[in-house]
Order: sequence, then C-alpha cells, then structure tokens
Amino acid sequence: MPNNIITIFNQKGGVGKTTTAINLAAYLAKSSKRVLLIDTDPQSNATSGLGVDISSLGTSVYEVLLDPKQFSGAIIETSTKNLYLLPAKHALSAAEVDLVNLPARETRLRTVLSETDYDYIIIDCPPALGLLTINALVAATSVLIPVQAEYYAMEGLGQLLSIVQRVRETINPNLELLGVLLTMYDGRNSLAEQVENELHKHLGAKLLETVIPRNVRLAEAPSFGRTIIEHDKWSKGARAYKQLAKEIIDRAS
Repeated sequence: MPNNIITIFNQKGGVGKTTTAINLAAYLAKSSKRVLLIDTDPQSNATSGLGVDISSLGTSVYEVLLDPKQFSGAIIETSTKNLYLLPAKHALSAAEVDLVNLPARETRLRTVLSETDYDYIIIDCPPALGLLTINALVAATSVLIPVQAEYYAMEGLGQLLSIVQRVRETINPNLELLGVLLTMYDGRNSLAEQVENELHKHLGAKLLETVIPRNVRLAEAPSFGRTIIEHDKWSKGARAYKQLAKEIIDRAS
C-alpha cells in the first residue's frame, strides 16, 4: 500500500478543495513523483478541471468502487507527465445508495488502493460526510484540510478535526492530520490576518506555512481544463501551489 495517500477534506463547499487537489497533484508530478488523483465527488470537478470530457467516460471511480477489478482499466493519463486520474462521472451520486448493502462498504477504496505503487495518491472529496468521504478517509494515510480565511473557519474546523479523530479511533488508526491549509487569502483584508493568527494559536505546526492567495488565474484555470502550471505558471497562485508541494514532500519525508 502506498505511504502517501492524502485525502483533501472539508464538509464546506467553495474552500478550494478541488483547486488544491488538482494543483498539488500537478506539482507533485512535476517533482518527478508518480501521482494518482482520485475524484470521489459526483460533481466531477477534478475530472473536468483536468480537461476530461465527462460524457465520454467509460469506466470511472463509480464502477471501481462496485468492482475493484476494474481499477487499472479506469485510469487515465493526463496531459501532465507522471499525473494519472481515476475520474468521476455524475453517476457517482448513486454510489451512496449502491454501497449501502455491500460488504465492507467503508473500506472498498482502501482495498482498491492496497495493490497500487504510486508515490502519491491525492483524493478529492465531496463536500459532505457520506460513504464516499468515509471511503476517502479510510483509504488515506493523511488528511489535508483547506479552510478559507474567513470568520467561520475556526467554527467548522473543530467539527472536521473530531471527524478525523473518530475515523482514526474506529476504522483507520493510521490516519494522520497532515495539516490545515489556508486558502483564498487576501493580504489586504485584516480579517484574513486575524484568522491566520487564530489558527496558528490553536494548531501550531499543523497549520501549513504555505498560504494560497485569492488569484484570478487559479480560479479560471479549470474552465480551460488546465492545471495552473499549464495555465499560468508565473501567477501568484502557481507559486503558492509549487511551494505547497515542496512543503508536503518535506513533511512526508
């Protein structure tokens, strides 16, 4: 089983989960790591954000969860060297119902990944705590929590950390908190700075040093089906994700 399976988790939408999943995976791949990005969100944004036409997909993560033997046939090579994708299509929304009556329903993704040999596996979660997210947390060796630099960040964080703790105590004792990542940071906003200071006070070293800024180039890249490296590698957002990949590699080693 790979040592570095990172699930990107937050129950709140719009905090930069998918942007982080895509661009962290891309920069890890650029560091000569073999990387698999897994899209477990029925909205399929990580899939379309890498330029994959969802309507043309054959096998996806949905079929793989129901029948692990389909795993190798579902993997797609992306336009970024060393970066592979296990895509999602909208049919994945039925998985919550289909998995309920299956044996070992919470551990199916972990079973699928136990035979793989990627250097890093990045899992993008849906913004809800259902069976898909549970599978992603149970399969992971660590969890990365992106939080927006806003007033409610602290409030939701306690709940997220207790979910991680509960998964660790019940099904996945190996699950570690890799860190909390501050996203959509606007340095001109004094509230953003206050949130950063509060998080630092509560989390210490578990708050990642890298901060992801608000950046137009980052926001528009998925609409072109590109990573930020392909879209604008000199942008502030690109520099931040390059730094994040370096920090993750340092922490993992």
